[in-house]
Amino acid sequence: MSLEEEAPSRDDADPFDAFRQFFALERDVLVLSLAMFAFSLGFQMTSRYMAEYIYALGAGALVVGLFGSVGNVVSALYPYPGGAISDRIGSRYALTVFGLLSTIGFVVWLVAPWLGPLAIPAVFAGLFLSQAWKSFGLGASFAIVKQAVSPSRLAAGFASTETFRRTAFLVGPLIAAALFYPFGSSDADVVLAFQLILAVAVVFGVLGTVAQHVLYDSSGDSFGTEFAGVSQLVADLQNLPPELRPLLVGDTLVRFGNGMVYAFFVVVVTRFLEVGLSLSLPVVGTLSLSPQSYFGLLLGLEMLVALLTMIPVAKAAERVGLKPVVGLGFLVYAVFPVLLITAPPDAAVLAVLFAFSGLRFAGLPAHKALIVGPAEMGTGGRVTGAYYLVRNLLVIPSAVLGGLLYGGVSSPLTGEAVFAGSPVLAFAVASVVGLVGTGYFVVFGEEFEAYAR
Repeated sequence: MSLEEEAPSRDDADPFDAFRQFFALERDVLVLSLAMFAFSLGFQMTSRYMAEYIYALGAGALVVGLFGSVGNVVSALYPYPGGAISDRIGSRYALTVFGLLSTIGFVVWLVAPWLGPLAIPAVFAGLFLSQAWKSFGLGASFAIVKQAVSPSRLAAGFASTETFRRTAFLVGPLIAAALFYPFGSSDADVVLAFQLILAVAVVFGVLGTVAQHVLYDSSGDSFGTEFAGVSQLVADLQNLPPELRPLLVGDTLVRFGNGMVYAFFVVVVTRFLEVGLSLSLPVVGTLSLSPQSYFGLLLGLEMLVALLTMIPVAKAAERVGLKPVVGLGFLVYAVFPVLLITAPPDAAVLAVLFAFSGLRFAGLPAHKALIVGPAEMGTGGRVTGAYYLVRNLLVIPSAVLGGLLYGGVSSPLTGEAVFAGSPVLAFAVASVVGLVGTGYFVVFGEEFEAYAR
């Protein structure tokens, strides 16, 4: 059974449908779900710790910012050609290639500390590979939901796919926290612990790649014509539905602000606030978690809140509309940086803040529905790819700017500070940019007609 054949029977989207299909062992859903879960685990275990890994390898804030901006380049440039490749060679071979590249990327990150002066360049090289499976398939996933769900139920449809993927995002940080637990907070310990985490990511990558290649039934794959080239891309950009323009402007500003400091969240917890966790348990005794290990628990808490609220918020969007839900998500994105950087070094306070941060994910299904909803049937993948291409291209410089504001700039000749940055400055500016984007969307954003009341 192909996804296309299954789609008409799922017009009334059930947010738990992804789990039911998985346990019912419907072949195509099982295979794709296994791959999604495996690679999502690998991404979440590794990506949120990359800044800490870079610091432990001897680099600083500017390199972390540059790494974030290169990641933005990958996110911007991969989705559109990824959809074209999948259409051309079929889902089975495309998913296999993308999975293999991602797994190789995890391996490159794992061996980076053994490469001496090439360690940091290897970290950047691994970035181009590790994001292949995640970024290349973005447009196709949007298009599938667009075809499978009625316009008035798009948010619930995206809640279904997001719930399954975000479950891996919950488990991944908990695994990372457990693997960090036996180690200390020194740079050498951080490197060793993270290499262990990367080894686990490699295992999941191999399992996901093999499973999707061996088990995936490609008989239902459809093959498109050759990619029309740059002219097709230009046409797609020009033909973006006008309703998307205010959303695109507000979204870009919000993501730019968040992108300035997103990579530094782990560094703020582990090196700026230096907050761990110590608990006295009846049977186990005193349990002491390093800041690195506690950060994994915070990410798990963040995702737990997201999972618990995503479906109710998607349902609420059917009553109040998509725009208020998206606006609330933007607001959480905007204010979290300044709340985090000004928080006291207290484990309980950080737990509350990361739980609050989980609410930004609750608005993602409505956000995705607002993007793909105005698209004509059959163009959802291209509209999504074009939208994300524009947004992610504009967001590319954000992390470098955040790195400059966070760590400052020194003269290469004298070593003296030319500009004395600070974490507080970087995070405050990030929140201001995000609030401007949120305000713009609230004033000028349009509601999707199917959700208008």
